[in-house]
Amino acid sequence: MKILKLVLIGLLAVVSLEGSAQDYTFRVLVNKGKNEVKAGENWQLIKVGSNLKSADEVKVSENAYIGLAHVSGKTLELKQPGKYKVADLAARVSGNTSVLNKYTDFVLSANKERKNNLAATGAVTRGSEFLVFIPIPTKNPVVYNDVITISWDNKVAGPYVVKFNSMFDDELATIETAENNLTIDLSDAKFANEDNIIVVVSSKSEPKKSDPYTLKRLSKADKERIKNELAGQTQEQTAIAKLMLAAFYEKNGLLIDAGTAYQDAIKLEPNVADFKQSYEEFLIGNGLKKPADQKKK
Repeated sequence: MKILKLVLIGLLAVVSLEGSAQDYTFRVLVNKGKNEVKAGENWQLIKVGSNLKSADEVKVSENAYIGLAHVSGKTLELKQPGKYKVADLAARVSGNTSVLNKYTDFVLSANKERKNNLAATGAVTRGSEFLVFIPIPTKNPVVYNDVITISWDNKVAGPYVVKFNSMFDDELATIETAENNLTIDLSDAKFANEDNIIVVVSSKSEPKKSDPYTLKRLSKADKERIKNELAGQTQEQTAIAKLMLAAFYEKNGLLIDAGTAYQDAIKLEPNVADFKQSYEEFLIGNGLKKPADQKKK
């Protein structure tokens, strides 16, 4: 009898844990505007981190944006004003669980985690005031994707010249840009045979240039591992999907790819401040950029 009671208690505990793990249908990762959720009889303002349950209803205001992560890890964005039943929204993202489902909590707690990491490891110190947002060599500046976006601190005025050299100082490419970022394709013939590429950014309007930075291709074994993890993952061209992808890359130590994903999100939704703020926190938290109050130190 005692054994039976213990078994029943164990089963109830498992059911309880599963129930609590599935206690929401969506979580709000990004919110712009005075959007509301109706849980029961009352409407209340939606905040980042809010849980939306199947029986709830969402009201999207004019010129608003909501970025949602389903319990499966799949993402959904709402931009059109109106009311939506959460159960209907869930039907849009039905299917297999995404590999990114375990990164939802990281997106929500990333700022705190980055601050803790910065306190534990210290900020990255660099000799140059012209910072390019690429990890220094000791921080393993590896790259997974061929198409990446490099950016740098725009406190040095442009236009800019970006030079790419081989490890043996052979010039691979020189590109001019008026922006403080540049997207390149490492599968291009100029770069295809290089495992390590040196990057230097200089200003055409000021006699300043950055320290040399390195782009290092990921090893074949690690690239295959990442590829397998992302296999079957739908590459949605939405800002919220890019935010989740950035979290995946960051947790796997692929900071250049993460930065690219953040910048893709900003380009897709330039009027949603949360994406710019998340990118800024990512740069500072990983020691790629100094906080505003430290720039003059």
